[in-house]
Amino acid sequence: MTRPSMGGYGIGRMPATVRSRIMIAHFQTVAIDCPDPSSMAEFYAAITGWDVAEADETGWIELIPPSPLIAKIAFQLDPGHCPPVWPGHEQPMRAHLDFRVPAGTSLDEAEIDVLAIGARKADVQPYPDSFRVYLDPAGHPFCLVSTG
Repeated sequence: MTRPSMGGYGIGRMPATVRSRIMIAHFQTVAIDCPDPSSMAEFYAAITGWDVAEADETGWIELIPPSPLIAKIAFQLDPGHCPPVWPGHEQPMRAHLDFRVPAGTSLDEAEIDVLAIGARKADVQPYPDSFRVYLDPAGHPFCLVSTG
């Protein structure tokens, strides 16, 4: 069987038999390019509470989630890293991470914590009552999302 072309993001146009079939693969890791993988791993470990694995010989370093069913966050060395611009199109963000704050924690409380570990609050905040945009130490946008 040949795979139908997805035509960009046209998965909704695919035949129902293809859309409903068994998955192709498990989502395992999101990798973030950065100039200092170790400090980035420590930064995101402070947000998630996850453990930091030892770096391999290439400098690749992962956060270990509390369950093997949860995808890892990894960091890889990119000496020429050019951070994205939020919001913007000359250097678009391409992807970002969202972190839901725990029930009972307000976005204001979580903001104090991420700023204390080195995040910067983005100038543009489209919906500050439901999510807030920050920049990590390498300039990647990430969001804190309200549970309510």
